[in-house]
Amino acid sequence: MPPATLAPAAPGAPAKAPPAGAAPPNRLVTGPILPTLLRLAVPNVLSMTMAVLVGIAETYYIGLLGIEPLAAMALVFPFAMLTGMMSGGAMGGGVSSAISRALGASDVARATTLAQHAAIIGAGVGTVYTGLILFFGPTLYELLGGRGAVLSQAIGYANVLFCGAILVWLMNCLAAILRGTGNMQVPSVVILASSALQIVLGGTLGLGLGPVPRLGMVGVALGHILATGAAVGFLYWYLASGQSRLTLVLRGMRPQWPMFADILKVGALACLSPVTSVLSVLIFTGLIARLGVLPLAGYGIGQRLEFLLIPIAFGIGVAAVPMVGMAIGAGQVARARKVAWTAGLVSAFNLGLVGLTVSLAPDLWAGLFTANDGVLAPAREYLRIAGPAFPLFGLGLTLYFASQGSGKVLGPVLASFVRLALVATVGSWLASRGAPAWHYFALVALAMVVYGLSTALAIRLTSWQRAGAK
Repeated sequence: MPPATLAPAAPGAPAKAPPAGAAPPNRLVTGPILPTLLRLAVPNVLSMTMAVLVGIAETYYIGLLGIEPLAAMALVFPFAMLTGMMSGGAMGGGVSSAISRALGASDVARATTLAQHAAIIGAGVGTVYTGLILFFGPTLYELLGGRGAVLSQAIGYANVLFCGAILVWLMNCLAAILRGTGNMQVPSVVILASSALQIVLGGTLGLGLGPVPRLGMVGVALGHILATGAAVGFLYWYLASGQSRLTLVLRGMRPQWPMFADILKVGALACLSPVTSVLSVLIFTGLIARLGVLPLAGYGIGQRLEFLLIPIAFGIGVAAVPMVGMAIGAGQVARARKVAWTAGLVSAFNLGLVGLTVSLAPDLWAGLFTANDGVLAPAREYLRIAGPAFPLFGLGLTLYFASQGSGKVLGPVLASFVRLALVATVGSWLASRGAPAWHYFALVALAMVVYGLSTALAIRLTSWQRAGAK
C-alpha cells in the first residue's frame, strides 16, 4: 500500500481532496473517526486478549507442578508484566507516535529512518533491561517475600524467562513500527499466533507431553522464548521484504540522535507510567496481605479482572495512536483531539458495561475461581465497590495511549504518579488505623476515579500544537 501524500493542512482544517492521479487519501486522516477507530482496534483487542490467555494457561501449567512453583511464579509475574507494558504500551507507543507523525506530514523518508532507529532501540534497551532484571531480580524477589525453595525456583525460572526479554522488546518495537503506519492486522495476527504457539510449547516443554522430557518451570519459560523469537523473525522479515508501507533495512544505517530523541521523548517518559502501575499493585497487595489469606485471595480475584480489562483499553488506545499522530503530522490538531476523546469514551463505555455487570452480579466472575464463601465474600465486596470505577480507569488508560500520538505524554504520566501517591499515602493511613478490607477496596475505586479524571484534565490542558505551527 503506497504512503499517503496529503500535504499538511492548517490546524483544525479538513484535509483537501487530492488532485486527479494523486495517491489515494490517507483514511486515518480523512476517514470517519469512530468506524476507523473500531476497525483498527478490533484486531488489537483480540491479540491482547489472546496474550492474557497465555498468562492463564501458564498459571495452570505451573499450578500442576505444585504450590511452590506457583508461589515462585507470583514473585516473578509483576516484572514479566512490566516487561510487556514498558516495551509494548510505552516505548511501542513512542515508536508508533514518531512514525505516524512523520507519515502524516508525508515525510516517508523520515518515517523509514525512524523505523531503523526503533529497531535499534528495541535491541539496545532490551539488552539493558535484560541485564538489570537478571542482576537485581534475586534481590527483588526476596524483598517480595521469597524464601527458601520458593525463592530458588523463582530465580531459576526468571533467569531463563528474562534471557528472552530482549526478544519481547524487539517484537513490540517491530510491531509498533507497523502500527505507526496504520497496519494493525499484521502485528495483531503475529502476536495472536505467537501466543497460541506459546501455549502449546509451554505446556509441552513444562509438563513433558509425549516424548518431550518434563522441564518444569524452565520449560514454560523456554516456550515463551521460542514463540517470541518466531514472532520477531516474522515481523523483521515482513518489514524487510518491502510488503509494508516502510521497508526496514538496517545495513549501512547511520544512527542519528534527533531520530532517537523523537522516539524517546515519548517512549522513555511513557515508561514511567507502567512502573507506577506495578508499584500501585504491589502496594495494594502488600497492604491487603496484612489482613489475612481470605481478603488477599478475594482481592486477587478482582485484580485478575482488572488485568483482563487492560487489553480492551490497550487495544483501543493503541489504535488511536497512529490516528492522532497522523492528524498531528498533517496539522489537524482538532481532529487529533477528537480521536483521543472518542477513543477514551469508547473504552469507558466498554469497561463500564463490565463494571456494571460485575457490581450487580459479582458471582459471574468471582464464582469462576472459587466456591469458598470465605474468599467469595471479599471478592464480591471488591467487585461491588470497584466495578463502578472501571469506566474512568478505561478512560484514563486509553487517553494515556492516545496522547502518545501527539508526542505530549507528560500530563498523563503525572496522573499515574498522582494515583501512586494516593495509594501510598491513604493506604498507609488506613493500615495505621487497622481499617477493614472494604476500606482498601474503596481506595482502589477512588484511585481509578482520580487517575481517569487527572488524565482527562491533563489532556484538556495540554496544547497539542506543534512547535512553530501558527
